[in-house]
Amino acid sequence: MTLALARPSARSFLEEPFFDAEHRELAEALERWATEELPPQPALEDREAVDATCRERVRALGQSGWTRYCVPRPTGTGSSAAARFDVRALTLIRETLAWHDGLADFAFAMQGLGSGAIALAGSEELKRRYLPAVTTGQAIAAFALSEPAAGSDAAALECRARRVGDHYVLDGEKTWVSNGGIADFYCVFARTEEPQRRADGSVSARGISAFVVDAPRAGLDIAARIDLIAPHPLATLSFRNCRISASQRLGAEGEGFKLAMRTLDVFRTSVAGAALGLAQRALDEALRHVPGRAMFGKTLADLQLTQAALADMATEIDASRLLTYRAAWRRDRGEKVTKEVAMAKMAATESAQRAIDRTVQLFGGRGVACGERPERLYREIRALRIYEGATEVQKLIIARELLAEAAKS
Repeated sequence: MTLALARPSARSFLEEPFFDAEHRELAEALERWATEELPPQPALEDREAVDATCRERVRALGQSGWTRYCVPRPTGTGSSAAARFDVRALTLIRETLAWHDGLADFAFAMQGLGSGAIALAGSEELKRRYLPAVTTGQAIAAFALSEPAAGSDAAALECRARRVGDHYVLDGEKTWVSNGGIADFYCVFARTEEPQRRADGSVSARGISAFVVDAPRAGLDIAARIDLIAPHPLATLSFRNCRISASQRLGAEGEGFKLAMRTLDVFRTSVAGAALGLAQRALDEALRHVPGRAMFGKTLADLQLTQAALADMATEIDASRLLTYRAAWRRDRGEKVTKEVAMAKMAATESAQRAIDRTVQLFGGRGVACGERPERLYREIRALRIYEGATEVQKLIIARELLAEAAKS
């Protein structure tokens, strides 16, 4: 298949054996849309511009039909019908969007992550109320799990949800909430039982429940907006006597932590996809730059150190791509992929950081100038090594799975 696409990498990845014809058609159509119709990202000089552009990106993705992939599609018929996320589609979409526009990737990803718990465990009423608006871009979703003292150790959260008749009353704080301040609803995880400590001092994940909280709502306040090196809308939320109907609970009481992990398990592979897009854009920018940059009577491309950097970048990106596509493919086949997803997320984000850093170095002073593509990529990649499980957490997961496998052999 030969495609006249804007980015050089788009031709090769469609030929990988992990994808079927539908995925190839999806990737081709999205590449064409992103090239021809995705509005250029304006200069995001203040928070208001970031918020407005993010809202516009959600609307554009919804109107063009891309956010429908954020919600699982029914498979099978009758009693055997089940809703499944197409993880390969999510991964390809994020890879393509990240190559073109980091904020468009962010907007797409948060629609999926923010509504994923509803799709996985919401009542039919909640699904009907929220998911159609997510797919059309008419409602902005958010995922509220982390707290000031509970980041990587999410089980240690302290936000409380107290049952009062047919309602729950929420009290506490959530932070690092993507789309915080612009979301129309939040999937919030809070304790419905007193925390239990294990012998080693860690907190048990039991007794955590999940809820959908509409915004605005009495008792829910934006305590602070958080400005990052990448222009993304984030906030700290404050819940003070925030009363919601018990019908807003997702799944069974006390099963919220498992639901949070299931949601992250679906979308973590797509984080690796986004990292691939950012890394490939860095390599493509470097390949366009070095042949025309005169240096020492030659071009930058003629220098062996430059050639070694390009070779390292390309090899690491392709290795990460294979890990990522394998994880997505196996996840769509219904296999247990905890280890494979952790490997993909770690390898893709770490190699992307190295690739982008090399590109900044090859661009020299231009690489750190505000508004230049390498500088924008540098700001976009850093958070991916942290959110949805920092690299150090992925290493713990991989080691745990390896030890469990060894114990069974």
